[in-house]
Amino acid sequence: MASPLNPGLMNRYVRLLRDLKAGGHEVAAVVGGGALSRELIEAAKGMGLSERFQDEVAISVSRVMAQLFVLGLGKSGSDVVPTTIDVAGEFFERGKIVVMGGLKPGMTTDAVAALLADHVKADLLVKATDQDGVFDRDPRKFPDARKLDSLSFDDLSRLFESSKHRAGIHQVIDPEAVRILRKRKIRTVVVNGADPENVLRAVDGERVGTVIG
Repeated sequence: MASPLNPGLMNRYVRLLRDLKAGGHEVAAVVGGGALSRELIEAAKGMGLSERFQDEVAISVSRVMAQLFVLGLGKSGSDVVPTTIDVAGEFFERGKIVVMGGLKPGMTTDAVAALLADHVKADLLVKATDQDGVFDRDPRKFPDARKLDSLSFDDLSRLFESSKHRAGIHQVIDPEAVRILRKRKIRTVVVNGADPENVLRAVDGERVGTVIG
């Protein structure tokens, strides 16, 4: 939604979150800053700022994105963008749709989503990305890359280009998030987020994207 900014798509996701809530689901969402965050990370890097400060810039962008969602959700959303997992959990317990951005340097929004999923004992995490699922190698570099319908968390870890965090890391799922999801055994589905209906299909148990577990 931020690669580039797409208000129309954001509104479709706001409606999706509301529809899921109306359908009886408890819902939380974590949004990143996409290309905008990476652009500002490069600017911070060009200024000679440390990786910690680069991360802080990216976190600020993700929280602004989350704020747009909170405002769009109105009374059904959390009143503010939570900046801790505990505060997010409190809104969740009150029946609000929780929307978060980043939390702290050294942690991607993927890891935030995994921590939040663990905290609220979620039975499903859906990662909406810019790819149709998980591939055996990077489809942006290899035209013959093959999409995987399902795999284990261990298999996923072996596919990573990078095994540790760095500012602006751009993988299907961040390695730290995978460690959390694997430890807590949280079923995860990776889908193409360009179509919000893919998220709904994953929630409904339809065959879409890549199932990890």
